[in-house]
Amino acid sequence: MRKLANSELERKNINEFKDAKKTPIIIILDDIRSLHNIGSVFRTSDAFLIEKIYLCGITATPPNKEIHKTALGATETVEWEYQKNILDVITKLKALKVAIYAIEQVENSTLLQDFKVDLNKKYALVFGNEVKGVSQEAIQLCKGVIEIPQLGTKHSLNISVSAGIVVWDLFQKLSNT
Repeated sequence: MRKLANSELERKNINEFKDAKKTPIIIILDDIRSLHNIGSVFRTSDAFLIEKIYLCGITATPPNKEIHKTALGATETVEWEYQKNILDVITKLKALKVAIYAIEQVENSTLLQDFKVDLNKKYALVFGNEVKGVSQEAIQLCKGVIEIPQLGTKHSLNISVSAGIVVWDLFQKLSNT
């Protein structure tokens, strides 16, 4: 077994990425404080050809040196838009028939492994503040809530880790269904 060099990975260039068929997932980041978390979500979104990222509330926007440290150029490939109010974004996407799910711990949530995808739908995933999570107002506007099962003593995962887990799971389900 030999580790591949970057030149052997056959990655898309920026134009090829922009022209590629996207995975029907939109990510909404609301009030994310950590610039490294934001950059990491951009990088994950690039890896799985995510359609778009909405940056809401206090979430910082590119260009930003600290975001770039973890995004490693993904802010140049993944389409993104800043909107101050997450409720406006959710309302807009609902009108476009996007199925919007918060990633949070709530009563009657659907565990990630039990979440079923519909190949005819586009999904938006809402990730909230590192301390407060997704706001109750945003949750109420969502179609549902997906929860990542956790068995340890902590009550949450880092937002960039959560995004990676959920995006990978939905990507797999959308690709294998």
